[in-house]
Amino acid sequence: MPQIKPFKGFLPPHDLAETISSPPYDVISENEARLIIKLYPHSFLRVIKPEIDFNSKSNLDSFTIHKRAKENLNNLIETKKLIQDEQESFYLYQIKQNSHIQTGIVATVSVDEYDSGIIKKHELTRPDKEDDRTMHINITNANTGPVFLTFKNDLSIQKILETIIIKKPSLSFQLKDKTLHKIWRVNSKQNIDKLINYFKQIDKFYIADGHHRAASASRVQKLRITNNKHHKGNEHYNYFLSVIFPDDEMNIIDYNRVVDGLNGLSVNKLITALKTHFDVNILPRSEKPNIPHNFSMYIDGKWYLLKTKNNILSKDPINNLDASILQNYILGPILNIKNPRTNNNIEFVGGIKGLEGIEKKCNTKTKVGFVLHPVLIDDLFKVSDLNKIMPPKSTWFEPKLRSGLIVRLLD
Repeated sequence: MPQIKPFKGFLPPHDLAETISSPPYDVISENEARLIIKLYPHSFLRVIKPEIDFNSKSNLDSFTIHKRAKENLNNLIETKKLIQDEQESFYLYQIKQNSHIQTGIVATVSVDEYDSGIIKKHELTRPDKEDDRTMHINITNANTGPVFLTFKNDLSIQKILETIIIKKPSLSFQLKDKTLHKIWRVNSKQNIDKLINYFKQIDKFYIADGHHRAASASRVQKLRITNNKHHKGNEHYNYFLSVIFPDDEMNIIDYNRVVDGLNGLSVNKLITALKTHFDVNILPRSEKPNIPHNFSMYIDGKWYLLKTKNNILSKDPINNLDASILQNYILGPILNIKNPRTNNNIEFVGGIKGLEGIEKKCNTKTKVGFVLHPVLIDDLFKVSDLNKIMPPKSTWFEPKLRSGLIVRLLD
């Protein structure tokens, strides 16, 4: 069973929460981040994406960049733009996007349980990104972004949460995209004990998003154990920051692909090649696939529906994922994208960009776009429970958590 622990978080004052908090570091480009800090110079982006403090052409080493992140974090703390709570607390983080509402518990979870598989993963990490986040955590001495976890909800957690969220939130603000973000402090012993005892009944957690942050937290722990002759196991570095949402409140949307070039094929030859394993039909208008194993394809100004033929469907939970079917029967053998994790001719586009986002990217040059049906949460569980790995960029979760709302130091 996974354990959760309260902690003394650093939070912005209520009136600064919107402008201090920021999108996650890995969902916006450097140029987008630079535009945001022109409007909000104290944005937490200066901590999680510190390269924006330097000239874009600067050839700086990683240590220098992350040292600036530490300086920026310390400045936010020293100027009271982030203030540490006096009591150890859990926190509730609720996000409302249109009619969708999800409420999660912000807590620390065990690195050892991540290492042992009680906290399950479904995605490979890239060594370069893992190196970068490890250095960031170690130098800043902080968990600056949470790992997004989920669990199989038995519905009884709602009874605990309802008694807390009827009270006025500690932080509340609405962004320009209409998402409403709320934070409640949970610092009464009664409520803390209720949450701890509830999760003693849960078998495992599943990483939804944040595999690199989790893997980096594990590496930082090993570094600090080596340098701490008096290591006991209860130090802050043995835990990492997380937000834990019930599975029935998770919102997974499509995560799509755009490929640059057709590997020497004409459009007609591409379609002919596709017909070996797919029924191909022109769509009268742009639309997303409404069932698994169907794909929408955009090329040369037209939309097509690709229906996977039954003879290539598999009982294997990995090979039967839409991302696997696309890779194994189209991207690899036809378009020569052998390794999508390293190939520069493929771009991954979150479904939040819409179908017009696919069209815009494909209309600039000879590109082909593929729109997938969203992964089901049960598929994520099946793959994780088998200790298997999904294809890269299989899941995109919305709405996105804000960074900088709750920060945790490692000592």
